[in-house]
Amino acid sequence: MQREADTMRALDVVNFRFGPRVLTLLFSLSVSNGYCLLSSAQVPNDDIARRRVLRAEETATSRTTDCTVQWTCVDESLTGKCIQYHNDQWFEFTPRVSGRYFVNIGGQQCRDVRGVQLVVLTGTPCQPATYQVLSCTSLGSQDDVFVTLDSLLAGQPYLLNVDGYLRDFCQFNLTVSATPQGLPALELPPPAEPQSSRLVTLRWQLSDSLGSVPRFQVWRREAAETRAARRAAVPVARTTYGGAASDYSFTDTLAAPGRYLYQVVAEAAAGPPVLVQQQWYSFSQINKKASAPINQGSPPGVREQLQWEKRARKMRRQRPVR
Repeated sequence: MQREADTMRALDVVNFRFGPRVLTLLFSLSVSNGYCLLSSAQVPNDDIARRRVLRAEETATSRTTDCTVQWTCVDESLTGKCIQYHNDQWFEFTPRVSGRYFVNIGGQQCRDVRGVQLVVLTGTPCQPATYQVLSCTSLGSQDDVFVTLDSLLAGQPYLLNVDGYLRDFCQFNLTVSATPQGLPALELPPPAEPQSSRLVTLRWQLSDSLGSVPRFQVWRREAAETRAARRAAVPVARTTYGGAASDYSFTDTLAAPGRYLYQVVAEAAAGPPVLVQQQWYSFSQINKKASAPINQGSPPGVREQLQWEKRARKMRRQRPVR
């Protein structure tokens, strides 16, 4: 009995001294792995009848994990190839003032690279025959981006449908605002043929329609990366007559093979940033003569690049998103 009492007292001392630390450690692990442990519950606005109502400038944090599709409430024929529904959810926004608004999507943490996709439409909820699609955007990355919505009407409800692009599971922040945040969200350009040079030269022009532009920002993202990185800021040059020069260029040096997306964004003095050019550049050091194409429509080196990207995505899936 005495030995039992001594043992219990010893355990009490351990719990007193280390119990809070153990609890703190467990809590820290739960937070650091929050995407996996805390995101399993289905969000209420998975149901269009329980769609989340947004106010202007209000940031909503949500996730697509475990969401399902109400097939009677969507119609893929309205959006064509822009979107395929897998794990969608619904929001609603009614502007108090007519005008231009921006849907800002940021803070994405996804299982894969693809990010989310967004459809903005009008009509009676869950009556696809009444829908009119205003915007359809598939991001293809986890960059902070904005979608422009022009000429929204005061008092008119607008439905926003967010889905994980190609079955991606994502946590994200969404805000309808009068101010854009991030990069313009536009359809990606077609892929490029592999090149052996590690030097990439971009060329673009300053259009008169852009108005006053102080500088351009050059962004780059490798296909297997989640976010773009800013590579350079190119100031607008002046001619001998004081006007803005029309032609610009930037040369980048690649450190490793891969498929790179370049985007040139004009920082307008008044108005949102404008994407003036985007292109893929595929850098490959594989001997074209020694490599056989996958099929008649595939250029040499594509198979090796796709296998590398597949391995990169597999490694990300094996690691919890932090």
